[in-house]
Amino acid sequence: MIDERIVKDIIQKLRETLDLMHSIPNEELLEYVETAVFEAAQTNHMNSEQIKWLVERTYHAFRGYDVLQPLIDDKSITEIMVNNHKEIFIERDGEVSKVNIQFESQQKLEDIIQAIVSKVNRVVNESSPIVDARLQDGSRVNVVLPPLALKGPVMTIRKFPERPLMIEDLIEKKAITEEAADFLRDLVAAKYNIFIGGGTGSGKTTFLNVLSNFIPKQERIITIEDSAELQINNVPNIVSLETRNANTEGKGQITIRDLIRTSLRMRPNRIIVGEVRGAEALDMLQAMNTGHDGSLSTGHANSTKDMLSRLETMVLSGASLPIQVIRQQINSAIDIMVHLSRLRDNSRKVVSISELVGLEDGEIILNPLYEFVEEGESDTGEILGRLLPTGNQLQSVSKLKQAGIYKPVEANVF
Repeated sequence: MIDERIVKDIIQKLRETLDLMHSIPNEELLEYVETAVFEAAQTNHMNSEQIKWLVERTYHAFRGYDVLQPLIDDKSITEIMVNNHKEIFIERDGEVSKVNIQFESQQKLEDIIQAIVSKVNRVVNESSPIVDARLQDGSRVNVVLPPLALKGPVMTIRKFPERPLMIEDLIEKKAITEEAADFLRDLVAAKYNIFIGGGTGSGKTTFLNVLSNFIPKQERIITIEDSAELQINNVPNIVSLETRNANTEGKGQITIRDLIRTSLRMRPNRIIVGEVRGAEALDMLQAMNTGHDGSLSTGHANSTKDMLSRLETMVLSGASLPIQVIRQQINSAIDIMVHLSRLRDNSRKVVSISELVGLEDGEIILNPLYEFVEEGESDTGEILGRLLPTGNQLQSVSKLKQAGIYKPVEANVF
């Protein structure tokens, strides 16, 4: 590992030498960097690998995302957590560890943050210290600035694979069984409204993307997200909408609620809301109830029942409705609840698939169709188990019949 002081010395000398660093073409800048690194290599006895690393590290300080660039380029890293300019953690293969790199100063970290958010027309500053953004490759970025962040600017980058995961990948990873996957494929094609719940890092967005790719090609989809992440490749008629924060004067904010209402005028066959967190839940439910069957969305919760309670709370935050009216709205809008979980071995799995079948004594009744049954642990700590059918039958089969893909109960084995 090269001493970080050597890196800082090279960067400082280049800044002193080149007054208009940002106006220099990339190729010319690279030549200056290589010359400076070769000079440093002569006095510090570096091998070819170290020289190559130092050239890239120095170049990224001016053109890329500085110390983060190698982490962003590393395909095995799934999450980058910057706690402040001196503390950086990564997640790789489900394991979180601290990396032995840091930004040269808090100002440099702030400069990188501004470069990221400005590319997607977002603003983050003291008066608006929280922002969601994305990198060019689709990776999700969350930023929190002081005074909210006590130790300095915080940035979390959730990376996504170059190739979106498909259902075959999830089956191979044992996140879902082939039987349950085929069942969900039929439900999506038949326009069942599906809501995906799960905790942080359980794979909700990934699973939403997988289900979205089951949508027939001839349909028109509107996707609505805080920061665009979905990668739906098999449907050509797709419109992607993204929220907008208020400007420095506190004006111009466009919320998920605004986008849902606008999407209803865009002749969608289906509406996909990346995640509901608040009052927009009511608009989503109303959209599902007004002819937009086959809509999909996600939300944070620890269980399916918890997700239903959270949906009630979200609706209440935007409308003063009786709880019975809200529950009736939820039951009428959502057909299927899928719950994901990140287990203690860091694997992500579908742990339940349930049908909403009505109200009884004022409570929403769930019909569990699949449940994950744990069978123990392997010698390496891997959780053993399968997503098994409960034996309950899907009660609402009208959409399957209308789509012409209804299968007899004997063949569907629930």
